[in-house]
Amino acid sequence: MKTPDFVLGVIWYIVFLFSTTCHEASHGLAAKMGGDLTAFEGGQVTLNPIPHIRREPFGMVLVPILSFIVGGWMIGWASAPYDPEWQRRHPHRSAWMALAGPAANFSLMLLAGIAIRVGTAVGYFQAPNSINYTTVTVSAQTAEPNFLATALSILFVLNLLLGTFNLLPVPPLDGFTGVMVLMPESVALRYLDLFRRFSSYAMLGIFLAWTIFDKVFGIVFAVALGILYPGSHYG
Repeated sequence: MKTPDFVLGVIWYIVFLFSTTCHEASHGLAAKMGGDLTAFEGGQVTLNPIPHIRREPFGMVLVPILSFIVGGWMIGWASAPYDPEWQRRHPHRSAWMALAGPAANFSLMLLAGIAIRVGTAVGYFQAPNSINYTTVTVSAQTAEPNFLATALSILFVLNLLLGTFNLLPVPPLDGFTGVMVLMPESVALRYLDLFRRFSSYAMLGIFLAWTIFDKVFGIVFAVALGILYPGSHYG
């Protein structure tokens, strides 16, 4: 029996809230470790999703629900505050702060992948024959996906998506700031000035990022699933 859409939507939203909260809390924690207490004092360094929802209700509630209704999967956003003056004083610390969010997503993806592989090895999960990122990617021993199988599958797919998308070097995504770890500080400061000039074009940047992402994620997803499920077909 197929999982009812409402139940599947609830599981997607639970995983989305957890994944996005971990992403933003990681930004805030990295900033705190680097000397910027803005997010910490604002209550953003927490795995409680409520402060993140209060800060970005549109991206944390409305958009995820609408994206699931329209496309059968969820996307959205949140944000963690930081001190721009701290960023200018410490561009490399700022870059590590930016990269902490995608790092949290890839860590969750890795943990989900390990759990799926272990469950498959002991016979509790069954690997699929055909996969795409809008469907459940593993089923329980009964050949029907239960809550755990569905949640782990979505945790793997969603965090791969969030981590990859946010690493694109396009403003205002994390990858645009994260590349400063590769620059001398003097170059990074000039780069930040460029970022501030383009900050008013954030929506254009998102559109550009999504256009690029649509072309590359299929490849990234196929490679990841080839590692997770050797021999399975992506389609």
